[in-house]
Amino acid sequence: MGRIVRGLLVLVLVLAALAVVAATAVVTIGPGMVERGRNAIAPGGPWPVSDEAAALHDSLVIGDWHADTLLWNRDLLERGGRGHVDLPRLIEGNVAVQVFTAVTRSPAGQNYEENQADAFDNITPLAMGQLWPPRTWGSLLERALYQAGRLERAARASEGRLAIIRDEADLDAVLAARERGETVVGGLLGIEGAHALEGDLANLDRLTEAGYRLVGLTHFFDNEVGGSLHGQGNRGLTDMGRALVAEIARRGLILDLAHASPAVAREVIARTDIPLVVSHTGIRSHCDTPRNFPDDLMRRIVGNGAAAGGGVVGIGFWADVTCDASPAGVASAIRAAIDLLGEDHVSLGSDWDGSVTVGFDAAGLPALTHAMREAGLTEAQIRKVAGENMLRVLRTRLP
Repeated sequence: MGRIVRGLLVLVLVLAALAVVAATAVVTIGPGMVERGRNAIAPGGPWPVSDEAAALHDSLVIGDWHADTLLWNRDLLERGGRGHVDLPRLIEGNVAVQVFTAVTRSPAGQNYEENQADAFDNITPLAMGQLWPPRTWGSLLERALYQAGRLERAARASEGRLAIIRDEADLDAVLAARERGETVVGGLLGIEGAHALEGDLANLDRLTEAGYRLVGLTHFFDNEVGGSLHGQGNRGLTDMGRALVAEIARRGLILDLAHASPAVAREVIARTDIPLVVSHTGIRSHCDTPRNFPDDLMRRIVGNGAAAGGGVVGIGFWADVTCDASPAGVASAIRAAIDLLGEDHVSLGSDWDGSVTVGFDAAGLPALTHAMREAGLTEAQIRKVAGENMLRVLRTRLP
């Protein structure tokens, strides 16, 4: 009997050890495997970069409206072997301003046509598997605050190479430091979907206190403030949504219409006179997909806030919005946007680390400069698209 008991005890210990090993593998290996499949770089590189393009690229002030990097458990200060963005690659790509956008909920079966608001949430198991604090497992607001904290901690540990931009003075400080030859990237926080407010407009205070300055109203599903481009029935703004839009305008925040329904976009235009942003998108007449707004609506969006120069669209780097994710394909989409909207209303909106496959990561941006020159853009147009148009909107809207 003693041998049987000892044998059972050994078996229990072995099974417990295997469970620990399995759990450790899930935590340490699983999230990385998920991200490698979600944030890929398409084959085709290395892409050409002429000496002239490289020299021009080094002289640009570059800004990007959209990266979901904070969703993934990678060290932002170390060059990673997966994904698209980290500080070393941003520096190598000569990026001056990067918007880091917090994703807090994503519906199972996510698609561009129609998603249900009550679909199973994909971010919950990701948060658990990446060992985010338990407070984030059931709270969208806490997920946003946690991601803001991740950027804050990275900035503190970066030895001055990463600075968070909260107001125009912060932006000026980053640009002045770069003019002096210092190596620094400015990080600005955006929220991808106002469902992070959890139905309470007072939570906007907590988000702005955490550093959020760009507010996307919706993501892939209809929420408490309005309809999504990928929701059900092209719903407009709710009463809470109208109050939120008024607060965004009043507080000097940046309003992002990416993923908003056309009805929401039209209501926002009717209710505001501020420059608007569509942070990551394409041009419908260039790439006919339901992910891109119709051309006439895009013209109306960038025409809003004309007294302050109007709004901008950020051209994405993935094939679902450009129909070609190579540098030449993205440059072609930029060319189409300039032809449709004018050179003052086009900027960069990569969607790096946003569960998309792109043709190049942050370090590969010189290839896009080369491709824009090949597409016939002038140096002045390249400078506007690369960052000047973005900076104008930031200066107009930041506190």
